[in-house]
Amino acid sequence: MKKHQHYMQQCLVLGEKALTRGDAPVGSIVVLNGKVIGRGVEAGKSTGDITKHAEIEAIKDALKLVEKIALSRCTLYTTHEPCLMCSYVLRHYKIETLVYGIAVDHVGGITSGLKVLLTTEVSHWGNQPRIIGGILAEECKVLAERYQLMQKEDTNEK
Repeated sequence: MKKHQHYMQQCLVLGEKALTRGDAPVGSIVVLNGKVIGRGVEAGKSTGDITKHAEIEAIKDALKLVEKIALSRCTLYTTHEPCLMCSYVLRHYKIETLVYGIAVDHVGGITSGLKVLLTTEVSHWGNQPRIIGGILAEECKVLAERYQLMQKEDTNEK
């Protein structure tokens, strides 16, 4: 558990970075054999590129250091449950373990109606990843609430 908290703390720092840019406060890291090999910061809003989700950015960063096959031995940590798009990418690269802070019920790859991370219907994806949720959930929730408050303030100013 302490190991997961240690890595989630790093994700929270990255999420804070995203928040300061006006993006959703999502930070992600990829870990292989106890070493962080990829980092990602949410940047969809600030860049205008919806594909710049923290999980995808962390995987792209990891791919600079390791071959695709090595990702099947990795753990991805992220402050928020991966969305459907990110879930597809995790399954495509066969990420072994997913550790996340808080659920995102309406678009999450685990808790929404489209359970991309849990499905066994795509045979070439192989086994679903091991999933551990709720790590530093309160800290992740506070970060998400700060973002929601910023969004509300932006809407009120317009």
